[in-house]
Amino acid sequence: AAVHGYAHPVLDAAIRTQLGQMSHVMFGGLTHRPASELVGRLVELTPEELTKVFLCDSGSVSVEVAMKMAVQYHYTMGHPSRTRFVSLRNGYHGDTFGAMSVCDPVNGMHGMFSGMLAQQIFVDSPSGPTKEDAEQCAVALEDTLMRHGEEVAAVILEPVVQGAGGMRFYHPKLLRLAREACDRHGVLLIFDEIATGFGRTGTMFALEQNTDTFRPWYSSLPGHELNTVDDEDDVKLPVVPDVLCLGKAITGGYMTLGATMTTNRVAEGISGTGGVFMHGPTFMGNPLACAAALASLNLLGSSPWLENVLASRDVLIESMAPAAELDSVKEVRVLGAIGVCELEEPVADMAATQASLVDDGIWLRPFGKLLYTMPTFNCPDLTKDHVRRIGEAICKVAANATQK
Repeated sequence: AAVHGYAHPVLDAAIRTQLGQMSHVMFGGLTHRPASELVGRLVELTPEELTKVFLCDSGSVSVEVAMKMAVQYHYTMGHPSRTRFVSLRNGYHGDTFGAMSVCDPVNGMHGMFSGMLAQQIFVDSPSGPTKEDAEQCAVALEDTLMRHGEEVAAVILEPVVQGAGGMRFYHPKLLRLAREACDRHGVLLIFDEIATGFGRTGTMFALEQNTDTFRPWYSSLPGHELNTVDDEDDVKLPVVPDVLCLGKAITGGYMTLGATMTTNRVAEGISGTGGVFMHGPTFMGNPLACAAALASLNLLGSSPWLENVLASRDVLIESMAPAAELDSVKEVRVLGAIGVCELEEPVADMAATQASLVDDGIWLRPFGKLLYTMPTFNCPDLTKDHVRRIGEAICKVAANATQK
């Protein structure tokens, strides 16, 4: 989330200035300049079809908002039975109740709450990063919508990168195939870009990925890089969802804020008969968070962020690749400014592992079999050596992480 690092003078100044003017006001029936300017900037950055912005408290809440938008849209359009969601296994969408219901119920972290969650529909995620893996997943998605379409409000997925559900990468062709399947069955498509938005994968948003930009590095692949030969049917334009969820890096990791974006069609479907969208948290559109977000997006836009992401990618590959030679390591993979070291077995002593990292001046949060990093990539004071130290620390920990 902290794409610029912390104590950045531009972000600090934006928050201090806003604090001296107004720290918060209820957003119901009122607006303020930081929010107005922020939503304008988001509309500029995202596909032109996404014209409506709902500011909320956090990433998880942006998913809740997206799900409620989908259900209310179908209800207003005369399809009250469309209340369920289709999600990919190994997906992760947050820790609030609606979001938990579309996280993987088997491999996720919310098993103890299963009796309280709405029962959603799950499709196996792509088994690997190839176009063929994506096509196989799309066939399963089509079959699921054929069987359950009349009860489905939306398909929700994390574009290209499945985050806390396993730090897995998949081919962007699935995005286009999912878009086409949703259109055939009258189902909305939700993209959760809370972890991937704002440059992390090498495009401003992961929905922009295509065969030209998708360049994951895998220690387990021959030649290490995916062979992304152009497909005659490949379209280089972004895949546009009906609803887009944003969070984390929207404020540069400074403050909690989420945004849920949608199209005129969905917005008018919800409120075209005089209704209002049924959600209104107290701290939605907080001025301090909006000021931080606006400063972060302007800073990102005025910097060579893509060059910085690609430089981080190269250093992550160089510094983490040696871990693949360890018997304890199953695979090392890198996409954009995301580095993942997957172990053969879960980390044996998480407390000792984190202590070892802290001793090396590194703060990471390993979980299960995964040692991963999503480092700061847009701060001139944090050089390539900063990323290299993280990669080397992961290699060091991987050598001992499964020893009891």
